[in-house]
Amino acid sequence: MLINDNSYFQILEGVKEQIHTAQYKAVLGANKELIILYWNIGNVIIANSQWGNKFVDNLARDIKLEFPNIKGFSVRNLKYMKKFAEIVLDFEIVQTLSAQLSWSHNVYHYNKTKTYSEYIWYVAGTIKNGWSLSSLEFYVEKKSYQRQMPDNQATNFELTLSEPQSKLAIETLKSPYIFDFVEKREGMIEREIEAEMVKNITKTIMELGTGFAFVGEQYRLTVSETDYYIDLLFYHLNLRCYVVIELKAGKFKPEYAGKLNFYLSAVDDMLKHETDNPSIGIMLCKERDRLTAEYALKDINKPIGVSEYKLSDYLPEELADTIPSAEDIEKRIKMKYQLE
Repeated sequence: MLINDNSYFQILEGVKEQIHTAQYKAVLGANKELIILYWNIGNVIIANSQWGNKFVDNLARDIKLEFPNIKGFSVRNLKYMKKFAEIVLDFEIVQTLSAQLSWSHNVYHYNKTKTYSEYIWYVAGTIKNGWSLSSLEFYVEKKSYQRQMPDNQATNFELTLSEPQSKLAIETLKSPYIFDFVEKREGMIEREIEAEMVKNITKTIMELGTGFAFVGEQYRLTVSETDYYIDLLFYHLNLRCYVVIELKAGKFKPEYAGKLNFYLSAVDDMLKHETDNPSIGIMLCKERDRLTAEYALKDINKPIGVSEYKLSDYLPEELADTIPSAEDIEKRIKMKYQLE
């Protein structure tokens, strides 16, 4: 006899959830053991380097004889294991970071990155953002690690924001931003660049980074019966604040910081919810002298970052489906306010 009772269905759902969780943990656990195994074998190969290449050749052959139905121990893959062990020396990193990724992800990470710190940055980013292999290739090819280094940035975030928002804001900023889906034309003005970015909003958000939600272009703010227009307005779901982006087709000028500071004051007064963090400004210029930008921001009381951008078309098709639409994100922001 079938049970058609709500309490039973609730129990059933709970059991099903536990089964799904156990299955996921089993897969994750199996992957972790495999990554640790590969790292250990890599160290065995390193420790027996006196045999030269013939050690790897013999090892691959003898493993195949002993385990004929097991894949993954070819000469090529054994060499990958050796390289893995040479790059990741700390077993704790293997357990806590490397083991959370597939072997394909790990191979790509250490084959395409040049330093240990770069490897760790991309591994952590992959875990945090759930990057597929195609997504990872996209970010590596765009040199995202190099463009997010603090030494490349001109901001006053540490002076105007408290922790942890200041650190998150610094990690969010890039220099330069690469909008290579915008066709570069002689005499191009800000509105044309802006129009192309909005037209390709999925690619724009992809370049800006995880957490950006598009609110509007030429967003009107009325102050003392005068209308002012923000080039691009976003909301950052992780920073929980509005992000004002201003575009300039030429070189950065110190007076730009004052105008952006004004916009941030207006946004904080008119749009910012009481639970939001202070709004952040990003000034994107065709050229930027870092020292000039740092002087311009020195006594500004609103958080602003100044970066360059480059124009000039590549985005994996699978990534288009991973970015929510502007409408979906706007609904999410509105729902956030309704729930609070």
